[in-house]
Amino acid sequence: MTAMMRPSNEPPAELSIRRYLEQPQVGPTALRIVLGAQLRKLRQQCGISRQDAGQAIRGSHAKITRLERGQVGFKERDVVDLLTLYRVRDPAERADYVELARRANTSGWWHQYSDVLEDWFELHIGLEEAASLIRTYEVQFLPGLLQTEEYARAVSRLGYPDAPESKIDRLVALRKERQKLLTRPDAPRLWAVLDEAVLRRPFGGAEVMRAQLEHLLEAVEMPNVTLQVAPFSVGANAAAGSPITMLRFREPDLPDKVYLEQLTGAVYLDKQESIDQYALIMDRLSAEADAPQEAAAFLRALLERPA
Repeated sequence: MTAMMRPSNEPPAELSIRRYLEQPQVGPTALRIVLGAQLRKLRQQCGISRQDAGQAIRGSHAKITRLERGQVGFKERDVVDLLTLYRVRDPAERADYVELARRANTSGWWHQYSDVLEDWFELHIGLEEAASLIRTYEVQFLPGLLQTEEYARAVSRLGYPDAPESKIDRLVALRKERQKLLTRPDAPRLWAVLDEAVLRRPFGGAEVMRAQLEHLLEAVEMPNVTLQVAPFSVGANAAAGSPITMLRFREPDLPDKVYLEQLTGAVYLDKQESIDQYALIMDRLSAEADAPQEAAAFLRALLERPA
């Protein structure tokens, strides 16, 4: 098979592009990743290196890597130049790519919070919007999608101890806006495994935590929310003591992502070996944690403890 031929088991890139143009509900982050993946396929089919592709758009191989991973927006001029380099000559096909680039560069709802939204977290919000399944393991805080307003305020204050109240208000509003994801018609499934310490650590005080536990009792009744508690007995057998989030998407061209949040940044992984490794960790955590049907009883027992 020559470099110019497409694999027989893979549809032509333009067919995939057209499919996304006909789905206006797909968000800009997902479109950016799809466009990057399609351009990577074209480059590889032509046998062109990232270095040569970077030079064609007056950039570097690192810029091509960021574009192909959907980490940055696309300039229309760059897309046009890359299509020429990759020998895509059909005017209609080229027009589809340019239109997809335009849509991928539109602003998501979260851009209204750009005054408080960290750059490294913006991608995660866009990925949440596109996800069909969000699996998460938490060791310190409850998942943002399940936090009450006052719990979110306490956690935000910990992260930004010197911030004015106006910034904390904005951070809490952003978190509440994110949570609408779970109740929309095409809501993703959230599968959360919580270390027992998360539920026993009273962020914001006893009353805030009580309201949070009551909120979790309501959340576990939602058909798209699965909650498991990893008791202290699980220990360090399953994970290295750090939070993990895995995202799976409806769109076939979007690879699974692993999101690892740190104090002042985050790491996003999509290589298959990394996905497989973290999937094993999550599977082991789920197997060792209490069964989902036991979560409600665990929460009620915490609520019934003497103050």
